[in-house]
Amino acid sequence: MRYQRLDLNLLTALRALLSERNVTRAGEQLHVSQSAMSGILARLRDFFEDPLIVPVGRRMALTPLAESLVEPVNDLLLRLDATLATRPQFDPASSRRRFSIIASDYLIQVLMLPVLRALHHEAPAVSIEFRQPSNSAATDLENGEVDFVVNPACFSSATQSSAVLFRDHYTAVVATEGADWPRALDLDAYRQARHVRMEANGRPLFETWFLAEHGALPPAEVVVNNFSLLPHLLPGTARVATLHTRMAQQIVAQWPGLRRLPLAFDTPQLDEVLQWHRYRDQDPASQWLREKILSAAAALPPLD
Repeated sequence: MRYQRLDLNLLTALRALLSERNVTRAGEQLHVSQSAMSGILARLRDFFEDPLIVPVGRRMALTPLAESLVEPVNDLLLRLDATLATRPQFDPASSRRRFSIIASDYLIQVLMLPVLRALHHEAPAVSIEFRQPSNSAATDLENGEVDFVVNPACFSSATQSSAVLFRDHYTAVVATEGADWPRALDLDAYRQARHVRMEANGRPLFETWFLAEHGALPPAEVVVNNFSLLPHLLPGTARVATLHTRMAQQIVAQWPGLRRLPLAFDTPQLDEVLQWHRYRDQDPASQWLREKILSAAAALPPLD
C-alpha cells in the first residue's frame, strides 16, 4: 500500500534503520538479508532524496533529516500498533495475549506472585515475560518494546502513564547465629560490617544513595546479580544484606535462621510505580492487567 508515493511497508524497515544505524543489524532485526535491506535503504533514500545513513569515521551516523524522522516514525508506528492491538472487549479466559514487564526479582517476589497465581486460573492462555531492569527501561517503554515497567518513581518517564503502587524502605538482614549483633546498626557499625550486595546493570539505588550521603563502603565480600540470592549467603556467617523492607519481611518469615536488623540512620524511602505507554490507556487488555497489579499492591500487608 502506498501513501503519498511511499510504500507503507517500508516504515518498519525505516524505524529499524534509524534505531540500528546499520544495514546488517537492521536486517537481522527484521529477519531479512543484508542485500534485501540494502535495497530497502536505496528505496528510502530515493523517496526522501537524502542518504539517511552516512559513514562518519569508523561508524555510521544519521543525517539531520534522518534524525528528525526518528521520533515521528516511532510515534506513528506505536499509534498503529496500539490501534491494531486494542479490541472492543477483553476476555481473559480465552485471550492469548502476551505481556512483557520490566521488573526486578524483588518486585516479582513482593508484588507479582499473587498476580501470576490469579492469571494462572483466570487467563490460562495469557503469558507474561519478565525482563530485568536496565538503563534503557524508559526507552523500551517509549518505543513500545515492553507493556509495563515497575520501578522506583525516580526512574519513571514523565511522558508515560503511571500509577503509584506502594512505598518501601530499607533494612538489614543477618543470621541469628554467627555474630553478636547490636539491637540496630548505626552508621559506624554499618560501615564496618561485612556486606553481601546485589549489583546488576550498575550500582543499586541504596548503594548510590549511600555513596552520595556518606561516601563509599568497603568492597562487598560477595556480589550477586539479583536480590533473591542474598539470603542464601547469610547463614553461618557474620555478613549483612541490605534489602527492601517488604522483601526482608517475607525472607525472615521463610528462613528461620535469619532476622531483620534495623538501620539506626536515615535511609531513603521508595515509591514503586507502575508505568505503561499512554497509547495503551484505553486498551481493555492492558486495563485488565493494570487492575490486577494495582489490586495486588493494595492488598500488601502494612509496612513495618
